[in-house]
Amino acid sequence: MSLHLDSDLLRTFLAVADTGNFTRAGEMVGRTQSAVSLQIKRLEEHTGATLFERGPRGVALSNTAMPLLTRARRIVALLDEASRSLTEPALGGPVRIGIPEEYSHTILPRALGAFSKRHPEVEVTVRHARSSVNRAAVASGAIDLAVVFEESGTGTAEWLATDPTVWASSILHAPHEIDPLPITICETSDWCRAAALRSLDRMGRAYRVAYSADTSSGVFAAAASGLAIAPLTRSHVPASCRVLGPDDGFALIDASTVGLVRSAAADSETVTGMAEAIREAFRDAAISVAPTRPTDQPAEPADEPFSVHPRPR
Repeated sequence: MSLHLDSDLLRTFLAVADTGNFTRAGEMVGRTQSAVSLQIKRLEEHTGATLFERGPRGVALSNTAMPLLTRARRIVALLDEASRSLTEPALGGPVRIGIPEEYSHTILPRALGAFSKRHPEVEVTVRHARSSVNRAAVASGAIDLAVVFEESGTGTAEWLATDPTVWASSILHAPHEIDPLPITICETSDWCRAAALRSLDRMGRAYRVAYSADTSSGVFAAAASGLAIAPLTRSHVPASCRVLGPDDGFALIDASTVGLVRSAAADSETVTGMAEAIREAFRDAAISVAPTRPTDQPAEPADEPFSVHPRPR
């Protein structure tokens, strides 16, 4: 027997899955916490399955719900695409965006894929550069939009996500057990370098710079090879590496944020459309795993390593 699933229920289901919290999910879909709870109950009754496991820090998807998650995303995306095709005019002209190399294989394909389906006539130019370079390019009008990293507590861009920086090491080697500790540094990110070294000072670890690189791929290579440990954004730790956590004697480096900046001169609907596609790509990439906090900081409520919840006011 086929089930007739209400699209509103699926949207609420996705909001809860992405936030792990009924209250924050309600903010995303414009409903109260109690209304969200009732909708999830209705969906569970329709499907005959328990979709979420309740815990002291929120809710998490049950194993039964995982197949529904991927299909619900596709269904909602298709409905939104159909709606836009009827209501949005086709856009044209150029749009120029800047994005860190770290997101070139994750967020960028999502954003470009969704945008090109809606607006196939737009000419898109992408430049990969560090955040300070892309910020300057936005300020000068050389590009229209840029995704930038910002040090925790210093954000001035439109908030997109929180993506903490962690120490990562090869899954096949143990450079973190060597004394002095061999580390990898990205030469093009002064604040990341400073935050990484501060974290080692907090831990009282002696270290030496074993490898320097001017690109993220170079830093990835050093970590994966076992040459040294490396500071990486948690959402981009490659499969060949693992996060070094409290059991290894390591802590979070920095709860860096990711933001969107836009040129004051970029006022076209095409740029606005691309900005929204980037926001959607970050929302779709939400992950729900608690990060490791610095060892000298008190415990805080659980948060996500790649969080796309509404920014606290």
